[in-house]
Amino acid sequence: MYALFDAWEGVRDFMDQGGVVLYAIAILIFVMWTFIFERVWYFKASLNRDIDKALSAWEGRSERKSKRAHQVREALISRVNEKIDQFMPLIKTMVTLAPLFGLLGTVTGMISVFEIMAITGGGDAKSMSSGVSKATIPTMSGMVAAISGVFGYTYLERVSNREKQLLADHLTMDH
Repeated sequence: MYALFDAWEGVRDFMDQGGVVLYAIAILIFVMWTFIFERVWYFKASLNRDIDKALSAWEGRSERKSKRAHQVREALISRVNEKIDQFMPLIKTMVTLAPLFGLLGTVTGMISVFEIMAITGGGDAKSMSSGVSKATIPTMSGMVAAISGVFGYTYLERVSNREKQLLADHLTMDH
């Protein structure tokens, strides 16, 4: 039990060293990975049901060669593709924002360093170290968030493209 409190205290100290921007990065990471996990859950649990609905609607048509049938096919594909791509632009935006939040932390941390230098005349390295940590910790955290998000987004994009192609291949117009 004490180990859990010690771990929590360590995380809290780390967050305090990084400043306010680190809390914003933590929230960004949490939201980004929530959406990534939601997409993985959708691909594993609900996507097949949506694809089966589109396939049964297509297979239930008596004719599949006319221009109207082609439009119906495109509409079915589009509806499923829209569900597949849900939240993908948002995830990509969050991946892009993570290093920018880190850069914001760098700037705010360096402002702290310059304030301390102005007050002390630049001779107090110990007091400047807190500003340096406020500059470097958010930078590192923003990059880690972006890299982890790139891995998640790349996986989702690969699965998304594969499923969209498989759906288009299964809705054949030749019979």
